[in-house]
Amino acid sequence: MSRRVRFPEPQDVPSEPDPVAAVGPVAFTAKFSGGVERRFDLSGLPCLRVVRHLARALSHLAGVENGQSYVGTTDGYARAVTEFVTHLAARAGAGVELDLGDLSPELLDSFEAGLVSRYGEDSVTPYGRMQQVVKLLRLVQEDQPDKLSPAMQARLGFTAVQVGQGRARTLNAYPDELFETIHSAALAGVRAARDRMLTGERLAAAGADPVGGGWHGWTRENAAWHIARRGPLTGANPSERGAQDKITELGGLGHLNRLFFLTAHDVVAFVVLLICQTGLEPEAAGALSKDCLVNPARGYVSVAYVKNRAHGQSRKTLRVADGGALHHPGGVVRLALRLTAQGRELTGTDLLWTHAQRTGRVITSFGRYRATDMGQYKHAFVERHALAAAFTAAGEKPTLSLRRLRKSYKSRRYRQTGGVLEDFAEGHTPRVAAKHYANIEAHRPLHDQAVEDGLREALDAALDPPVVLAEDGTRLDASPAGLLPGEVAQALSGDSDVWLASCRDFHASPFARRPGAGCPVAVWGCLECPNAVFTTRHLPALISFTGFLTAQREEMTMPEWNARYVLAFERVTAGILPQFTAEQQATARLIAESHDPSLHLPAHILGGLL
Repeated sequence: MSRRVRFPEPQDVPSEPDPVAAVGPVAFTAKFSGGVERRFDLSGLPCLRVVRHLARALSHLAGVENGQSYVGTTDGYARAVTEFVTHLAARAGAGVELDLGDLSPELLDSFEAGLVSRYGEDSVTPYGRMQQVVKLLRLVQEDQPDKLSPAMQARLGFTAVQVGQGRARTLNAYPDELFETIHSAALAGVRAARDRMLTGERLAAAGADPVGGGWHGWTRENAAWHIARRGPLTGANPSERGAQDKITELGGLGHLNRLFFLTAHDVVAFVVLLICQTGLEPEAAGALSKDCLVNPARGYVSVAYVKNRAHGQSRKTLRVADGGALHHPGGVVRLALRLTAQGRELTGTDLLWTHAQRTGRVITSFGRYRATDMGQYKHAFVERHALAAAFTAAGEKPTLSLRRLRKSYKSRRYRQTGGVLEDFAEGHTPRVAAKHYANIEAHRPLHDQAVEDGLREALDAALDPPVVLAEDGTRLDASPAGLLPGEVAQALSGDSDVWLASCRDFHASPFARRPGAGCPVAVWGCLECPNAVFTTRHLPALISFTGFLTAQREEMTMPEWNARYVLAFERVTAGILPQFTAEQQATARLIAESHDPSLHLPAHILGGLL
């Protein structure tokens, strides 16, 4: 008898599980200018389903071939991705894995609000982060147009809703005294490296091959001979028994190798000195090649360098003084070429800067990072040269900024050229030079003085010098205004006095609205009026008025006092009083100090009171 088999009904068949979405690669490698290769690994971030798309988009931007030649630019995008997905994870909650389809305008706007809360409304960082995230999401949309919701696609049409692009804080120059102190410290560091390596060469010339003579052969001179001909000492070189102990007695590997190779501290001193002398970009100074000096002629040489920007590289040259002293930038570069020659031979690099590590390994100084990233060595530069007190005295934090050194050089150059942009804009367009190097806080007094001088010149051109008469009617001034004999007699008589001066015609005032009307200006308006004539009789009133103006300056703000009284004050102190003798001024000052104020009133007013 056959057995009947019962097959399960369709509803009993278990359904297939949903396919697990592949996370995909979240790490990539990119090559940047200067031979720098960097691996970016975003696998440790939350929301990996979102991260994989952003990482793919970023990989299409990073590297010289894709337009981002500077590794710092890609670093910035990676930080933006980190902040964005961290925010998404916090909003989604624990255990919730978001994908592109879950992104919404509200999530992007809340990310923007968080940036504003974290960095502040005045910071440019929120807008910059939003630019980077939105750009990556736009690339994702172009690559996979169906992944984002229609609302999210519409939101990507603009960058931000709460913050504007803003204005980056302009980097200021160092005070002149601090800049000179840093320059002197760098010069001292370069000289110390030069003298130390010259000592090494003299020791090597007096030494012999120590190999084969056991540890007895390892004297200071013989160790120098060995390094000069066979390269730096390391933990495995030399291998003779007892030699390493003897080398330790001589100061150790690092001490002996420093006699023939620069250290990282030496390289920083060289770079700082070059920036102080030339204003080179820190990145360009650190990436100089061994063939950077070109076209020497008549005491000058050109320094060829590469200027890195996010959109690519540009090759430039800078003409500098050349000579056999360290105050010539060309001489500094030539010295560096000489002192790094053995290091370049060992590393096989075409770059200028090499130095020996403590282990004896010789490396390219800026092969893995920019000059501006040498944080520990810049901090050590301040400590080694005891610069903290100088920074504090200048009101600065004891932190060396190579970018501010460049700005300080540019500031000095700007003042030397008198602000003429055509002479000042080395390596920049006039627009960039004006915006980033001329318009800085250090130049504010200079610009204010220029405005004041310009206004003074305009006023000098508009106002003739005051008319001043001696007691006998002789002209004491240099004004081109002419006086008729009757006007001289009237001024000396006192009949036309208007307190601070005599008026040639009170009813012919240049300030009156209609002919024949009386003069409408305040009493000190006479100081600017071409009708005014000043004599010794007016000196007490003028001196009293000057004292009044001085007292007002103590009670008012300077802008208010300048707007109201500065012209009158300068007309009296610079245009009128110097025309009288010291004896006349002293007599008038004593009279002005009288306790009877009626002495300073005009004659016709005094007569009316009596």
